[in-house]
Amino acid sequence: MPVTEMTAVEWLNLLTHLKRWVSNLLRARTKRKAESKEALRSVIRAVRETEIYIRRLKEGGQKSIKAEEKLSLRWTNLSFLLKDLKLEKLAKRCEIKGKYWADTSRYDSDFLNKAGTKLPEVERVALLALAEIDGK
Repeated sequence: MPVTEMTAVEWLNLLTHLKRWVSNLLRARTKRKAESKEALRSVIRAVRETEIYIRRLKEGGQKSIKAEEKLSLRWTNLSFLLKDLKLEKLAKRCEIKGKYWADTSRYDSDFLNKAGTKLPEVERVALLALAEIDGK
């Protein structure tokens, strides 16, 4: 099959299309990076909120189904968001945290330790991912 030469107009159209495609790709990367950073920061905020609730319990506060419901939904929503962003390992940890706070008798401490769902571990993973995004 013979190769035909492209006209100047065809070259211009091709280059214009490529420029738009690259611009859209860069814009999508920037947006995904910002969404990932916000999701990871939300994980750290959820860690803080959970630590405060646990501290309240340790200092003699009463167990609160309302507070545990809020924690369960926060962790569950984070797991969905992180899955959408393809941050699968952290999403799984958040999913387990959500299930745990929905019913604190669901898992024993041995499972939770092996699953890497201790609050400092979850925070460490989020901080490492943030540092990776920031290129540090």
